[in-house]
Amino acid sequence: MTRQPRGSANQLPRPIHKSLTALAHEAMAELFGPLARYLHRLGITPNTITILGCALSMAGAALIALGRWPAGIAFALVGGFADAVDGLLARQSQQTTRFGAFLDSVLDRWSDSAFFIGLLVYFARADMVMEEVLSGLALSFSLLVSYTRARAEGIGARCSRGLFTRLERFSVLMAGLILDQMTIALWVIATLSALTAIQRIYYTWRFIQLTAEE
Repeated sequence: MTRQPRGSANQLPRPIHKSLTALAHEAMAELFGPLARYLHRLGITPNTITILGCALSMAGAALIALGRWPAGIAFALVGGFADAVDGLLARQSQQTTRFGAFLDSVLDRWSDSAFFIGLLVYFARADMVMEEVLSGLALSFSLLVSYTRARAEGIGARCSRGLFTRLERFSVLMAGLILDQMTIALWVIATLSALTAIQRIYYTWRFIQLTAEE
């Protein structure tokens, strides 16, 4: 029987359950596969859907900043749906490209930033200082989660795992907007995003330590 070399990167801890993002990808493939095939027949490219989703999300963020939350939520949900469909369309139509992955990642950051900036503007106009600070913290830590992944992958460590990834943040954000409980939602996003960034830093450190021993 073969044994793994001591210190192998394969010894890195694996998640004991699937993330919400992984489960959502599986559900999307089942539910919206026919839609993706139809969009492909129409000649619509994944990059077009990516740009459309970002535009809708940014429009939703602007509406949130103006206090028009119901309309902002509707735009944000449609934008989030488009963001999910673009990857499915790319995989099913075999149009996955490095630029497409880059564009999707960059525009995701634009969308995320727009939502938190929209909230920050709204709370600043309402003179709600604590919520304004929380919006800034949620924005900073959310970007840090993405940045740690990008830097980790830059040194060869695949670092997509984490306690609180983009879909979880989006779900909590939408729940806070719909239920009018944004203070709680922002506390959750800021706290769990910070913990996820630390988790990814630790994972990357372990990856470096283990691969250095091989």
